[in-house]
Amino acid sequence: MKQLWQKFSDVLPMPFSGAVLIAVGFWGFVAWDQSHWWEAKEDYGFGWLVPAFVAFVLYDRWPKIVAAAKSCAAPDSPRLGGGLQKWVNAAVGGALLSGAGLFLLGSFYRAGAGPSYPGTLAITLGMAVLLLPLLFLNAPEAPSTRAGVTAAEDARVKLVSHFLFPVLVWLVSAPMVSVVEQNLSLFLLQKVTVVVFFIFDLLGLPIERQGNVLVLPLGSVGVEDACSGIRSLTACLFAGSFLASVFLEKLWKKIALVASAMLFAVFTNLIRSLFLTSWAYNYGPKAIEGLVHDVAGYAVLGLTVIGLLCLLPVFNLRISFGDDAEDGSS
Repeated sequence: MKQLWQKFSDVLPMPFSGAVLIAVGFWGFVAWDQSHWWEAKEDYGFGWLVPAFVAFVLYDRWPKIVAAAKSCAAPDSPRLGGGLQKWVNAAVGGALLSGAGLFLLGSFYRAGAGPSYPGTLAITLGMAVLLLPLLFLNAPEAPSTRAGVTAAEDARVKLVSHFLFPVLVWLVSAPMVSVVEQNLSLFLLQKVTVVVFFIFDLLGLPIERQGNVLVLPLGSVGVEDACSGIRSLTACLFAGSFLASVFLEKLWKKIALVASAMLFAVFTNLIRSLFLTSWAYNYGPKAIEGLVHDVAGYAVLGLTVIGLLCLLPVFNLRISFGDDAEDGSS
């Protein structure tokens, strides 16, 4: 064990290697806390994949993390300077204290009340707000630094940026506070019902809307919470975040892919609702129960992932202009 620690600390110098191990401990605690909801709520069943995906991303990025740590410790390592550095230090220190307080608050709530939405959310938010500043403050020191650079050029920022997905993805697998989740689900539910009714009405098919219930010729169909798209939205947000983290480099591309995942989730869920309503329209409401309903739900996730995979080559395109091509060929 001592030899393993020695090898680890040789690759990532202290105290940064210690901060990474602390982060792993926090992730283990968060995974234990969230596992209750992964088991109890079908909407968050994808959470069982989060620890494995975090481990994969760290494994995949390990050479970059080691290189970034060495760059951070190299002579003339770029650092923020002047008044901006003081503001950053103050913000990082404040975030560290806030994250620690929030995490402790959630942990005490968990110990007293057991698994709960507020406790899990406080633990997860506290962990995220705590770990990024912790890694930043424990980044390797350099014998000499070069000040006056932008935040994006700061070696410490580049090093910590490799941990954004492993730290922040737990926010996706943590259940939202019930009030937020209910309001968001109700909002999506109303929009799905309105759009489905509008399309059927536009096609001249007899249909009546009574709240979230669609009255069809062969019976009524209630558009339930599971059809709101909240389940596919969270799962597709997780899938988009993972794909963006692994396959894309630029921050704007990562954000664009995650946004595309959310749009895909809403669109494919609407297609699913139209399909189920059409099936019930022709064969009766009972025809969409069981297998048909479940297969349509999983198809939403599958289509979204396929759509995101098709977008990856587009985001990775490198457009060369005529002058650049001529320069490269010479």
